[in-house]
Amino acid sequence: MEINQDSFKSNRKFYDDKNYPRGMSRSGDYTLSEVQLLEQYGVALSELASGKRSPINEQEQHFVDVCSGKAEPEHKIEKVWMKYQNKVLTPKQFHTLFGKAKIASDTLANEAVDLDDE
Repeated sequence: MEINQDSFKSNRKFYDDKNYPRGMSRSGDYTLSEVQLLEQYGVALSELASGKRSPINEQEQHFVDVCSGKAEPEHKIEKVWMKYQNKVLTPKQFHTLFGKAKIASDTLANEAVDLDDE
């Protein structure tokens, strides 16, 4: 399924400086082709998903249905947008090298060391 020339038109590129301050291509979350799709069609996709823009053809209507959960993503542009939404809306997990339990530093201080008894 190819993208119709009239579908998802926008007069500017899509950038998400809030979630990707260094750019989506440098994030490692997307392939270069996915970044190109998001930059080229992202403004229109965002407006369609939020309801700011109404669909003008079947492809855009299907995209709106995918966003509302009424249909499964079929085209690459729909899959890329769902991947973007998943990355942006899912809270990032924070991993630490240390556990939650505190190490008792008092155990060494309580042990008496007598150096004079030799």
